[in-house]
This record gives sequence, structure tokens and C-alpha cells, in this order.
Amino acid sequence: MFGIAARRMGYFVHAFEPQPASPAGQISDVEINASFEDVAALGRFARGVDVLSFEFENIPLSAISEVERIRPVRPRGGVLHICQNREREKNFLKAGGFPHARFAVVASADELGLVLARIGTPAVLKTADFGYDGKGQIKLVGDVSIEEVWRQFGAPRGVVEQWIPFEAEVSVVVARGADGITEVFPPSENIHKDHILDLSIVPARISPEIREETGRIAREIAAALDVVGVLAVEFFLTAGGELLVNELAPRPHNSGHFTVDACVTSQFEQQLRAVCGLPLGSTDLLAPVVMWNLLGDLWANGEPDWNQILSEPRARLHLYGKSQARPGRKMGHVCVLADVGEALEIIEGFKQRLA
Repeated sequence: MFGIAARRMGYFVHAFEPQPASPAGQISDVEINASFEDVAALGRFARGVDVLSFEFENIPLSAISEVERIRPVRPRGGVLHICQNREREKNFLKAGGFPHARFAVVASADELGLVLARIGTPAVLKTADFGYDGKGQIKLVGDVSIEEVWRQFGAPRGVVEQWIPFEAEVSVVVARGADGITEVFPPSENIHKDHILDLSIVPARISPEIREETGRIAREIAAALDVVGVLAVEFFLTAGGELLVNELAPRPHNSGHFTVDACVTSQFEQQLRAVCGLPLGSTDLLAPVVMWNLLGDLWANGEPDWNQILSEPRARLHLYGKSQARPGRKMGHVCVLADVGEALEIIEGFKQRLA
């Protein structure tokens, strides 16, 4: 989707992806398929472009450092270094005074036991490195066998977080240019199913004060990280009206896909503008919208009948061109541009017909 935005604005696009025929590669002028450890391929890729950006965090920092020696990478590698590791991310939030859940870093069963004795359960044990869509997490409830939990965890280091009984999950995407100018998209209210984003609702059903606060915090985090590009900030909203930062993602975010259909400027075009040094676009919302993620489960009996969606004139279907559908894999999304209540009803109808 970033590549499509770039092509629409007249840019040539090169993609670096270990696997061939990637969705980005399908619309790129050049696709290089090589390992992230292949220094020669990384150098060839970097020398073929003017500026680089990345689309997910699970890239070895060594690969970003290699291409950063040749061409500018936006956001910079230092931002990726912080955001791809929960320990560093939580410590960044703590040092910056940003609101977050209580946490502690543990490196053994003994340390885990001491932390749980202090903060109690329920709590969540998360891997320090590489986690998304609920992966690398264990919820700890009641009396737990510390040794057994640590054995199942199987990682050398972890982050234990206080369990937050939130009222809502909210996220906001902020764009920041090299000149420090920022633009914030409307926050989305996110509903997850089995730890994977199911629905994003915009406008989020939150107060104007909370909506303003999400933007303020996101701007301050982007400035503290010195982001050039886009940054997604995920929040828990507690029953007491407190916002707690849950995670950061220095890239376009799944919960921001609604912007392609419902905002003056999409998050992908905004990323392009920031990365290429162009003025940022308007983030105004053109219409209320609900986005529904299409997971690979829908392909269990073959290709779904997309006429069930396309027959609704207010629905916009986006398929990503991934070669293999797997349960839990994000294969596309649908946006329904209608008042939130009506949009939710329409999507519920889609779910029943496509199940």
C-alpha cells in the first residue's frame, strides 16, 4: 500500500524482501530477494534508491545499519532499535515520563517470582524481542507455577506487565517530517479477537478530551524519538479515563488502514511525504468508517465470494496479494463508510455470509 501511494505520486519503487513475489514486489520496479544478512544484496539495494523506509519491525538492526551507511533511512535505525524490543521500548516510555503500565524486566524464574510477589496477578509475561498479534505473551492468572511458566516461556529475557482492565483499546497514527512538523490522524477504537485486530472504529467512541490527549502524547513521543515518517501509538483507556501507552510501531499500522478510504491523505501517502521531505497532507476525516480485517481463516473452503462485500456500495475491499492464506494471517481488509452503528451492522452481515 505504501508502494501504491508512491507510484501514484510518480515515484519509482524498489522492494527488498527475502521471499519472492511479495505484495510490495508485485507493484515495484525492482524487487531484490535476499536474506537480511546478505551484505552485498543490501548494498546493491541501497545504491539503487534515494531514500529507504521499512514496513515492519522484525528486521535485524544490522540490515538497517548496513543500508543506512549508503542512503538515509526514515525512520532512522535508532527508532527501530527501540521499538522492536519491548524492554527498550518500555524503558524509553519510562524515561520520557509517558504513561504506561507498571513493568519489570526478568531474566530468570527467580526474578519472575520476585516480581509477581510484588505486583501480583493477573499479569502478562512478554518476550523482550519480536512480538505482535499476541505472539510471545503468557497471561498469568492466580497461583502459577513459576518454574513451569518460565520453562514454557523459553526466552532468555522477558517483560512482566501489570494487567490493565481497560475500557477500550485506542490507537493513533502520527506523521512527523524532518522539519519537526507533525500531523495526527483521528484515533481509532480497536476491537481484537484472539489477540488479532478485528475491527477499527472511527471516530473512536471516546470523549473529545481523550481524543485530544491521544494526539498530544503521540506528538510528544514522535518528537522524543526524532521520528521522520509515521508512528503508531497504541493505548489502553482505563475505566478512570487514564490513557496508558501499550506499544509503539514506527510504520503505517493496521489500525490506520481506514485512512486510505476515509481521510484526505492516507497514512501511506503521509509516510511517503515525510520520508521524501514533502509537506505533510491533511488528516481530516471525510466520513465515519469501520475497518474489518480479513484473515486467512476465511479461505478455509477456497476463495471467498467477494460479491457478498462488493454488492454493498459503501464497502471498499482491499486484498493484499499474499500468496498463501493461513489461519490468523491478515490477507486484506474491508472499510465500510457509514455511521458507526450502521457500519458495524453491515460488517456483521459480511461475517455471517462469509463464515
